[in-house]
Amino acid sequence: MIKLLSHLSYVAITTPDVEASVKFYEEEVGLTVVDRVDGRVYLRCWGDYYAYSVVVVPGDEPSLETMAWRTSSEEALDEAVKRIEAAGVQGEWFEAHKIGRAYRFVGPQGHPMTLHWNVTRHQAPGHTASIYPDRPEKRSKIAGAPRQLDHVTIAARDVDEFAKWYNEVLGFRIMARTVLDQAPISVFSVLTTNEKSHDLGVVLDGSTRPGRINHYAFWVDTYEELLIAADTLMERDIPIEYGPSIHGIGEQTFLYYREPSSMRIELNTGGYRNYVPDWTPNTWKPSLGSSNMYRNGAMPMSMTESFPAADGPSATEEGVPDEIRDALINPYTTTG
Repeated sequence: MIKLLSHLSYVAITTPDVEASVKFYEEEVGLTVVDRVDGRVYLRCWGDYYAYSVVVVPGDEPSLETMAWRTSSEEALDEAVKRIEAAGVQGEWFEAHKIGRAYRFVGPQGHPMTLHWNVTRHQAPGHTASIYPDRPEKRSKIAGAPRQLDHVTIAARDVDEFAKWYNEVLGFRIMARTVLDQAPISVFSVLTTNEKSHDLGVVLDGSTRPGRINHYAFWVDTYEELLIAADTLMERDIPIEYGPSIHGIGEQTFLYYREPSSMRIELNTGGYRNYVPDWTPNTWKPSLGSSNMYRNGAMPMSMTESFPAADGPSATEEGVPDEIRDALINPYTTTG
């Protein structure tokens, strides 16, 4: 089977106050604005190899406009589109900013996705060019600024079916899943296009709104940088929602916080690399430490919120049924 996708290249998110979000990304996260086109603002991390990795788009509420993957070749892009349309999903070709020919579609559970091959590689101006040839530009002066975009985690009404479709149609490797201790309900899964533990995560969504996002994540080089970022956030009165700690699945050190629109951002580092082509995904339970490998800290209830906000009579405010939410938040009380 031809390898279709290479890696996550950018995310585009909507916000009701573009300038407030952009200012936060510049001053608190450490991103750089590279373009403004038709109300859309394009930003990059200091270590991103391409022109941009985050696009901030005007919208009524925080949401995912698209998650974009670069394919492994031009031929792989065409093959991926054939497989998507053969699976009964119809998208469209368009010209993307500094990328050119790209294909966008909406997956079976409502998540917008963009595929492309062509890119514009970042060319740093003289005053930001690094002395190290492999670095796209100088390291950011902002403490804890991420090197690059890492992954995106969406919310879906059927976790296993979501993972199965993206595995069978686009070749994502399913790396692990979490099933509740109390019942055979899948609440989380991670997939990857490369050797990382994941560049696509999926959490259970009990809401009636399709295509929601739970968070997206940046990568910092070291555990120490992540702790410095945590200190810096706290000293600037930016609450940390969860962490720092280490996930059992993936074994990354993490912390979560919010930008002004309420969109959740994760910083992570560490974790393992997996090169096994025929990997068989393991099944975790919350009580085993899938979220917190030390099994000594409850996940805050707010982490079950995804974007945009949940709606519908069958959903709780967070979009996850009460019994499932409680099992995720307090897993260590269920096993004695």
